[in-house]
Amino acid sequence: MTDSLFPIDPVEPPSAPDAPLAERLRPKSLDEVVGLEDLLGKGKFLRNAIESDRIPSMIFWGPPGSGKTTLARIIARTTRARFVPFSATSSSIKDIKTLMEEARKARRARGSKTIVFIDEIHRFNKAQQDAFLPYVEAGDIVLIGATTENPSFEVNSALLSRSKVVVIPALEREQVMAILHRAVEDPSVRKFGVELTDTALDFIAATSAGDARQALTSLQLVTETASPEDSPVDVAKVKEILQRRSLMYDKSGEEHYNIISALHKSVRNGDADAAVYWLVRMLEGGEDPLYIARRMMRAASEDIGNADPQALVLAVAVKEAVHFIGMPEAGVALAQLVAYLAAAPKSNAAYNGYGAAVHEVRQGDNPPVPLHIRNAPTRLMKDLGYGRGYQYAHDFEEQTAAMDCLPEALKGQRFYEPKESGFEREIKERLEKMRAARKDE
Repeated sequence: MTDSLFPIDPVEPPSAPDAPLAERLRPKSLDEVVGLEDLLGKGKFLRNAIESDRIPSMIFWGPPGSGKTTLARIIARTTRARFVPFSATSSSIKDIKTLMEEARKARRARGSKTIVFIDEIHRFNKAQQDAFLPYVEAGDIVLIGATTENPSFEVNSALLSRSKVVVIPALEREQVMAILHRAVEDPSVRKFGVELTDTALDFIAATSAGDARQALTSLQLVTETASPEDSPVDVAKVKEILQRRSLMYDKSGEEHYNIISALHKSVRNGDADAAVYWLVRMLEGGEDPLYIARRMMRAASEDIGNADPQALVLAVAVKEAVHFIGMPEAGVALAQLVAYLAAAPKSNAAYNGYGAAVHEVRQGDNPPVPLHIRNAPTRLMKDLGYGRGYQYAHDFEEQTAAMDCLPEALKGQRFYEPKESGFEREIKERLEKMRAARKDE
């Protein structure tokens, strides 16, 4: 496979001297990893799987800078597997299939194991994700995906069912401090002759929001920018050098997921002032505005729903505006959206209805579709009774016929119960009229 067009990295080469500090100091072994004791401690599942060379396909889910890529590289290094990093933004279906065939042939010819690592796997579309399935099933590759998004929503269910989801937690402040203390002792940092006070390091740790990469990038900027005459560099000097980068969580150091939770819950609670504030905290900290737009689209359905159907329409429009005009102009559109969502009438009826239906489908017997509402495109299907007894809703005054569309076993089951909120009040009246009409006919 020496003629492969794809980057094969069985054991990654040493980082270049001018590589970012976070790359140069990336841990090379399990014992060097900070912050994943619950996964990599003695006797823990993941450590046992790595040391016994029995790695399953996995999805690493965690915030930025928590060690997902590092862990994947250590796995490849420890198991001596061929490590193939893959890009969601530059890989076609043809590329994927070509690589998969190379991996299949290498396994069958030489027993070579291939770990395919996909950073930001949520950016792969359904067709791209599906292309990996047969090779994961056959054992031709071990797939390791990394994502900051909930894999339940962003990874195909078929691929998800064949992988183990490993939750990678954000680093605690003390753990980031440990990484920084290790970094300042590295020769590539010490050569600049710049010392930092413990309070300065603590400030960098606090403002990194649990992101080791960001913390090391900030440290690199300080040590390469400050003069040795400034040593020891204090908090004031660090703030001066980092400037706006330090504003991300300067006041209290809350992590990324706490802030998006605060934004969503402020919207749900109808607090437009808090919603706009948390929005700006995220944007000023460098958050991806499209990530915020996606979360607000979910809030529009989960918390507002049919109480104000325009909420989702506006959320989609703002997402397009963010994509089209970018930052900083898109910040105003996002502020418009979160203020509107906060003020909108609220209903979680659609959210609850969906959840109830999901529970029934996953836990129930899933009885067959009633014959009278099945389509009958062939003579055989008509002879078997498909479509027999079907009544056309438009032929009735209330636009509903007296027939059950749920299976007999679920007759009378209610999944969607609209509330007396906003436009959903009108929806509730319509549904009640149609339910009553079906009983009278």
